[in-house]
Amino acid sequence: MFAALFLTPDLFMLGYLFGAKVGARAYNLVHTYTAPLALGLVAYFAPTSSLFACCLIWAAHIGFDRFLGYGLKYETGFKDTHLGKV
Repeated sequence: MFAALFLTPDLFMLGYLFGAKVGARAYNLVHTYTAPLALGLVAYFAPTSSLFACCLIWAAHIGFDRFLGYGLKYETGFKDTHLGKV
């Protein structure tokens, strides 16, 4: 289950099937820490261990992507990121 949840944010790369602009926006939507932070706050106020686990896995995915050099995407193409070319 961890592996499936860990890889789920990468499904948003399918946005590139609709063009670089849509792909970059879809990818960036789930590869920023804003949404996992919001999910963590929801999990804190409505204590559900599964929500908090999802929050941590999502944040771990983002951190691992950054560690590998995959940053937020620019609309010019998938390989153009805020961390440089992939």
